[in-house]
Amino acid sequence: MIRVLPHSNRSDIEARTQVIGRELLAHADNQRPRLWQRAWWDEKLMQFSMRDPQVKVQLFRFIDVLPMLHTPASIMRHLREYLDPVRERLPFLGRWGLSLASNIPPLGQAAAAIVRHGSLAQARRFIAGSNVDEVLATAERERKLGRTFTLDLLGEAVTSDAEAEAYQASYQKMLDELCPRVNAWPEVPQLDRDSRGPLPRVNVSIKLSALDSRFDGIDQAGTLERVGARLRPLLRTAMRHRAHLHLDMESYAAKDLTLRIARTIFMEPEFRDYPHFGVVIQCYLRDAEQDLRELQAWAVERGTPLWVRLVKGAYWDYETIYAGLQDWPIPVWTRKWESDACYERATRYMFEHPAAFRVALASHNIRSLAQGIATAEGFGVDPRDYEIQMLYGMADAEKQALVERGLRLRIYMPFGELIPGMAYLVRRLLENTSNDSFLAAGLSSKPPAEVLLRDPAMNERTTLQAVKVSDSAKETSNSMMTATAPQKMNAPEQRPFVNEPLWDFAKATSREAMQAALAQVRGKLGATYPLVIGGLRIVAAENLPRYNPSQTGELIGRVANASPTQVEQAVRAAKEAQPAWAALGWERRAALLRATAEQMRMHRAELCAWQILECGKPWREADGDVAEAIDFCEYYASGAARLADAGGIDLPGEGNRLEYHPLGVVGVIAPWNFPLAILTGMTAAALVTGNTVVMKPAEQSAVMAAKLMDVFEAAGLPPGVVNFLPGTGEVVGAGLVEHRDVALIAFTGSRPVGMAIHRRAAELSGMRGSRVVKRVIAEMGGKNAVIVADDADLDEAVLGVVKSAFGFAGQKCSACSRCVVVGDVYDAFVPRLVAAAKSLTLGPADQPGTTIGPVIDEESLARIKKYIDIGKAEATTALATDSGALAAQGHFVGPHIFTNVAPQSRLAQEEIFGPVLAVIRARDLDEALTIANDTDYALTGGIFSRSPATLERVQREFQVGNLYINRPITGALVARQPFGGYRMSGIGSKAGGPDYLYQFVVPRTITENTLRRGFAPVEEGE
Repeated sequence: MIRVLPHSNRSDIEARTQVIGRELLAHADNQRPRLWQRAWWDEKLMQFSMRDPQVKVQLFRFIDVLPMLHTPASIMRHLREYLDPVRERLPFLGRWGLSLASNIPPLGQAAAAIVRHGSLAQARRFIAGSNVDEVLATAERERKLGRTFTLDLLGEAVTSDAEAEAYQASYQKMLDELCPRVNAWPEVPQLDRDSRGPLPRVNVSIKLSALDSRFDGIDQAGTLERVGARLRPLLRTAMRHRAHLHLDMESYAAKDLTLRIARTIFMEPEFRDYPHFGVVIQCYLRDAEQDLRELQAWAVERGTPLWVRLVKGAYWDYETIYAGLQDWPIPVWTRKWESDACYERATRYMFEHPAAFRVALASHNIRSLAQGIATAEGFGVDPRDYEIQMLYGMADAEKQALVERGLRLRIYMPFGELIPGMAYLVRRLLENTSNDSFLAAGLSSKPPAEVLLRDPAMNERTTLQAVKVSDSAKETSNSMMTATAPQKMNAPEQRPFVNEPLWDFAKATSREAMQAALAQVRGKLGATYPLVIGGLRIVAAENLPRYNPSQTGELIGRVANASPTQVEQAVRAAKEAQPAWAALGWERRAALLRATAEQMRMHRAELCAWQILECGKPWREADGDVAEAIDFCEYYASGAARLADAGGIDLPGEGNRLEYHPLGVVGVIAPWNFPLAILTGMTAAALVTGNTVVMKPAEQSAVMAAKLMDVFEAAGLPPGVVNFLPGTGEVVGAGLVEHRDVALIAFTGSRPVGMAIHRRAAELSGMRGSRVVKRVIAEMGGKNAVIVADDADLDEAVLGVVKSAFGFAGQKCSACSRCVVVGDVYDAFVPRLVAAAKSLTLGPADQPGTTIGPVIDEESLARIKKYIDIGKAEATTALATDSGALAAQGHFVGPHIFTNVAPQSRLAQEEIFGPVLAVIRARDLDEALTIANDTDYALTGGIFSRSPATLERVQREFQVGNLYINRPITGALVARQPFGGYRMSGIGSKAGGPDYLYQFVVPRTITENTLRRGFAPVEEGE
């Protein structure tokens, strides 16, 4: 029977927490290792690691790369590269040893062996074994110390279905081999029983993302189906052997999906009554208590309590940094005491609901554990009915204190190959040496018990009091300012640029909004879209149909096909509107661009849905395109202020002013692959600088362009400022290039068309009737390479190359078309790359689980197939994905990978614009850079390496406009990664960069003599 304390007795629990905490600390101090014990030296190593954050980071980075270093020379080279920047911060012996090892080759080889041996020794401290026999021996040693275990198989970063299947098979094999042997051990009641009866001897933890290489919250139904197919056999095996299976928690992005899968499958009839399944709740998440409440209601409905392992969480740095990069709300508590307080509230909640939860308190924080023990006592919980969990290889003194208190202590024991387990080792080292770590506090300054056992709720009360005082002060300050401060009237709005956050499709609200928009847009299909010239809608003599590339029988709409006469009308309308538009002033033009951005925000899901259906863009690609269009409007609106305030140098007797004036009429010729973003970006840049625009969208994305025209009108742009002129390149595109009143052509598209525009514009400039040199901005494509060095993190490299090569079916000018792999890593990398690409989901773009949708049209499909045939003739086919039945319904072609590709072959030199990847082997970095640079293009490129020297050299020598290090090479963001290349990749400055707007204006300098018959005017106040 659970005895629930009244609210007023929480003070009793706190008093008891202090007593228990002091007892545990005192007991642990008596168990501390001595000088002659290995653990003492390990603690000293930890203290050294904590002493200097810069040294710590460099050491841990080196340990992380060590698995990829196979020779003494490479080990010593990387060690020097990582430690040289902090050499002066090392102790004398460290500096001396590093110098000797660097200068004397035999000593270097010996040092490399020592370093590798030492790192492996550290790995063995935290990793329980590399196979079942070693793990079994470790578990028996722990059992003799009064501790039981849960096992976690390392290597959970799967990149393909094959790796997911292998991971599942490893767990299946482990359960079948381990359970009979462990179940035969003599019973230890403290470990093997609770008040309900026997407990499973074998307890395993598993990460669900390791059961599916496409584990993704955007596709909950598909992920549930795939994970369930691999999880259910493991649950059945666990039940057959009477083992416990626990679902680990990972990053925040996987949290909701993990809990949904657990609730769904554990509720199924064959699993519903089994009492030995569990999940994890991470109390550094702000959602933790809400998740517990939902689990409680579900568990009551299930009728069988659920084991819940309560942890603080191991990805705090990642979650805060990633959320910041995405401009998303930070999902974790930002102060350690907030996580501690949440942990204690969650502990109490679980003990309050024994029908729902079986409690496992996982922590190394004595305060948190003491509060949990005291709370259990206060609620009358039998000590056998909950357990403490701690990590293998840490805090042995604290562990022994808990065991001797008669509690069940379960050790979280990761196992697997030691070298691949280095990533786990680094996480544990970082956790141990964090400034906020309880263990770190105990190892370094030895703070008094009252500090270590401080109630985190006291911090909360102190913070609330400080907030109240602060709010009161603000109110007083604001009232004073209202009474006394002069008010600025009509000041132009200035605000810092921030990228539009992408939607988080792990959130149900985002998924539901997209599904609703797709349904809404499908109800509007088949409409006819006229020209818009001078604010008037003009019906053309001919309309061009647009069909869904995912389902070619589905008509998206019909779009007007402009005639040469209508080209002339559109240019005339733009020319007539331009003087008034320029005279409007930059503030008003910028405000209208911001209004355009706001219209896009209001209709974001609908704009995404039109792209998905018309252009075959999968969900995330479509959302990224709309967000980028918003960014262009906001960023160029902000940039207009720099042009308006160009400044000048004034001297006594002379005034100098630099001004920027618009060119006039701009012809915008846009591609289909970024149907909203690029069209918006080029148009917005022209508009904010005072030009007027004739928009010629790609034929394949003309409906999307019509929707953009609607957005401009809804934002309040005057008639004629933007004119919508869809049609063919031969008529509309050529007509704009030829027209003498079009001062600038802003083009993004293929190299042949871009060069033809450039050539014709040069021929027309200065001809009879033309008074300007027609400008051309042309972004024209690439043949982009990613270099995979021999020390690359292969998990990152495989996923990065796959995303770069096959995202949006490779239909990006920034896509990876060549992968240059250095040295022996080729043999390990290529099979994983092929398996990962083979595991991608090919399907209609409107399905959330689709990773590769259709290509844009029949012409593109035919061109891609031609290059596939070339690849089969020139190289070795490593992957040729059959699109199957999809080929009959849309323009589908699956991923293709070719190996043994010659660097000068057509496959390695010509732009394909489809999901075709050429893999090229290089002897060393010299050859890799030669291959990467040896094309006509210089747009994007990437490098996966963990050598600081390699990365420094690649930054100097890789000739591309956008270089990406240890990440995919697609997905440039406005302002963060201004986009554009050189050579045959483009003419002009970088889109989304600080100097892009200068291409749309003419600079003028105005100098005035202010001497005035010997009297120079004096500024007021001088």
